[in-house]
Amino acid sequence: MAVVSDLLHHRISNTLILLGLALGLAGQLYSGGVSGLGDGLLGLLICFALFLPMYAMGGMAAGDVKLMAMVGSFLPFHYALWAALFSLIAGGMCGFLIVLIRGQLFKTLGRYWLILRAQAYLAPTSDEVAGKPFPYSIAILLGTLNTIHWQLFASGLGG
Repeated sequence: MAVVSDLLHHRISNTLILLGLALGLAGQLYSGGVSGLGDGLLGLLICFALFLPMYAMGGMAAGDVKLMAMVGSFLPFHYALWAALFSLIAGGMCGFLIVLIRGQLFKTLGRYWLILRAQAYLAPTSDEVAGKPFPYSIAILLGTLNTIHWQLFASGLGG
């Protein structure tokens, strides 16, 4: 639902986030008792803490940070850490593919080369796709699915 909302409206509802948080933490409490609830809270905090700096630097919307925190509430803390990492990797890959598909790879690489030479950040120009937001919920979904697949594979259920 978050991905569809992000794609259609460029927004993820706080109601959806709060409902997900409640379900994630309730599921953790049900499956693991107080220890499971602690796991869910730690997963939530890890994901929130890893994504908050990107929001603070203007590279991500607040809804994406809240969505990642919600995802963390469903997972044991060590898998929440992997979900955040895989989501960041998926985000980088999605960004690369968007730049590549839109035919702006050399333009973007050229800007990065200038950044390295000037040792200062140069914002993308208004005509660069690298400066346009993209629905990061897709990267969070891909990273989370990868973590779940990896978790199942590691436990012998995936395959």
